[in-house]
Amino acid sequence: MINSLHGGGAEKVLQTILNNINLAEYDITLYSVNEDEPRDKYPEGITIRHIFKQKASSAIGRFFLKLTNKFKLFIYYHFSAQAFYRLFVRGIYDTEVAFIEGYATRIISGSNNKNSKKIAWVHIDLHNYHWTPIAYRNDAEEIDVYNKFSTIACVSNDTKDNLKLRFPSLNNVITIYNPIDDQAIRQHKAANQASLHNRPIRLISLGRLVHQKGYDRLLPIIKRLHAEGHNIHLTILGDGEDRLSLEQYILENKLSDVISLPGYIENPYKIMAESDIFVCSSRSEGYSTAITEALILGIAIVTTKCSGTSELLGDNEFGIITENSEEALYTGIASLISSPNLIEYYKQQSAKRSSFFSLSNLIDNIKEIL
Repeated sequence: MINSLHGGGAEKVLQTILNNINLAEYDITLYSVNEDEPRDKYPEGITIRHIFKQKASSAIGRFFLKLTNKFKLFIYYHFSAQAFYRLFVRGIYDTEVAFIEGYATRIISGSNNKNSKKIAWVHIDLHNYHWTPIAYRNDAEEIDVYNKFSTIACVSNDTKDNLKLRFPSLNNVITIYNPIDDQAIRQHKAANQASLHNRPIRLISLGRLVHQKGYDRLLPIIKRLHAEGHNIHLTILGDGEDRLSLEQYILENKLSDVISLPGYIENPYKIMAESDIFVCSSRSEGYSTAITEALILGIAIVTTKCSGTSELLGDNEFGIITENSEEALYTGIASLISSPNLIEYYKQQSAKRSSFFSLSNLIDNIKEIL
């Protein structure tokens, strides 16, 4: 179970897992809390179901759908997870996986099959970015929910350590790194990039346009660097609730030629591969899929310090890690764009680090806990 089927890093990781395990060995039902339709991203051999439906073909149908969803929300917030599960989840399963924090985790914890193996995935630093209270009545319920899982799989050691800071009583926590389809990504790797002379240095970022990703502080950094005379262009691939405010900032500060927001792109790798520097401005991460993809593509990287960044980049060995502030990120980006040689050095370091990501080994780790 996951909260939605596409649009974020956890969803992309789930697609990679399901497309790279042997479906002859598993009979899989995938539940999405919210209905959406990226069917082509998931293998044909799995069953997909939704809890909160979004589509109806008539006005009357939409009216009853709205009523039904309100009834389900009432049950979710006023009754136990066991009651919700019993009403809205069909089937008896050997292994039940809550693939993301929050709603999916609370629902799976309510399984009435005491013999099933229950696994909860944690993709985010819940100590510094504790977004999940909206899915629970209180912290005590969240702790109780996690204690119902035989395994809690965190996507980095930092994520694991910070989960135990948030909930010290948990003792069933392990690290499972996100699998990445490195071969599919490498197909888009640029063979030879044009010289940095006489063209803008191309920066790219990838993520949802939300507060967590820090684009509200990245845009002022780009404005400042542009005003200082640096020939740069930033592309941010993604969509989200902050789009209008970011577009307004770009318009008001006459940055339309310097910053582009193309929106969510299903396959971003060609655009990423043509870039010089990947920027992660996040306030919080668990284990950045986008940084991993940038390493595989051989892009120089500068990122704020979040969970998992040191596991990906070492002590600034394979990319620049700054303190998690606007000023520190500005300094990190400025140091790169001021030195073509440094950009080239970190591109080579990314290429070296990319050999760390073996899809088959990581899938084997996941199959072992399933």
